[in-house]
Amino acid sequence: MRIIGLLLTLLSCTWASGGQNLSSSWVGIVSLIIFVVGYYFVAAEENYHINKAKPALFMGTFIFILIGIYFALNGMDTAPLTHEVDALILEIAEIFFFLMVAMTFIEVMIERRVFDTLKYKLVSKGYSYKKLFWLTGTLAFFISPVADNLTTALILSTVLITIEKEDKTFLVPGAINIVVGANAGGAWSPFGDITTLMTWMAEKATFAEFFGLFPASFLGWLLTAWLLSLSVPSSKPHFDASVEKRVVILKGGKVVMVLGLLTIVSAVLCQQLFHMPPMWGMVFGLSLLKLYTYQLKRRSNETISIFKSIGKIEFDTLLFFFGILAAVGGLHFLGFLDLAAKLYDYAGATTVNIGVGFLSAIIDNVPVMSAVLKANPAMSDDQWLLVTMTAGIGGSLISFGSAAGVGVMGKLRGIYTFGSHMKYAWTVLVGYIVSLVIWYVQFEVMGLY
Repeated sequence: MRIIGLLLTLLSCTWASGGQNLSSSWVGIVSLIIFVVGYYFVAAEENYHINKAKPALFMGTFIFILIGIYFALNGMDTAPLTHEVDALILEIAEIFFFLMVAMTFIEVMIERRVFDTLKYKLVSKGYSYKKLFWLTGTLAFFISPVADNLTTALILSTVLITIEKEDKTFLVPGAINIVVGANAGGAWSPFGDITTLMTWMAEKATFAEFFGLFPASFLGWLLTAWLLSLSVPSSKPHFDASVEKRVVILKGGKVVMVLGLLTIVSAVLCQQLFHMPPMWGMVFGLSLLKLYTYQLKRRSNETISIFKSIGKIEFDTLLFFFGILAAVGGLHFLGFLDLAAKLYDYAGATTVNIGVGFLSAIIDNVPVMSAVLKANPAMSDDQWLLVTMTAGIGGSLISFGSAAGVGVMGKLRGIYTFGSHMKYAWTVLVGYIVSLVIWYVQFEVMGLY
């Protein structure tokens, strides 16, 4: 964090020397300091036992308040500031409601024991550790495009710790496989990761174009998984059928799953056909879910409380996104992100976009991708897809580089750690490089996108 702070300080001097907007003023310098300090506490939440949403919200809102004070003291026209805040509110609201509805469906499916049933079926089949390793990784890759990478990683890491509580030769490679699979799977879906959702909503790529990333994402994960599987034992975990209680999906659970798929279809249609925000289709899907629970209550006296499910949503995560997006929006308004666009002109889009993947392993991919979108460099669709992919899967290089990784570290505390991940980090790097090579051949050489 000291290195990051030093780099940002040096960059602020560069921006200031160019006299761009308000970056060289006291409000620009103070806002940059607030962002660096706030992000330090976000990154070090485990050390200070402070939820990352708190510093994120503070810096996101306070930066704009400081800008307002600066405008008032200097008698400046506040119309540009008002316009920026209005646009930012709209951007954040679209993401906020989209994720809120998606999380609500996940919580209802958890309440209906959909994922508990999946967990029981995996454990009770008598599969070997290697087969369970491949099953959980494959599920992570194909569930995260529909749900999201964090939720997928949390669910499947729970499955891991249920299967085996001590054997690190299975748990550590299995945890890394889930993290890599969830991040890679989310990279080729418009709503598999917050970064892809942001890119889709910003209309930098169409819904169908994201699926062009499937070969690069899949083969990169597959190679990493194969390398990791070499360390997984071939023995079987112990399972006592007389002790383990059978788990089945509760009434209405399968219908909720179908409604969830219809909600995603509705979101896609709103974006592609009607040019409306995808969140509109998501909220429409939520209305269908509420109507179904009303009918279920009347017909079979089975209660599904949607408001209880909404209450279980991780609003801290949503508020963290609010704060981060607001903070990056403030730095953009002050002129700090102009350098990012110049960097693309100087080094080339491909080079910078590959570097974004490594940067997202150190800094969360949400602010990194938000900064790229705010800077809005002139790039073709293939480059926007590249930066979406690298920001999404680059976080797998380090254990805390993605929300999925942080979530699994919490679930497998003391087992899946920074050190245990770095032991196998080379496998993730090999997969990352393969994904880049496949992207280059497919997009740049063959032009297939």
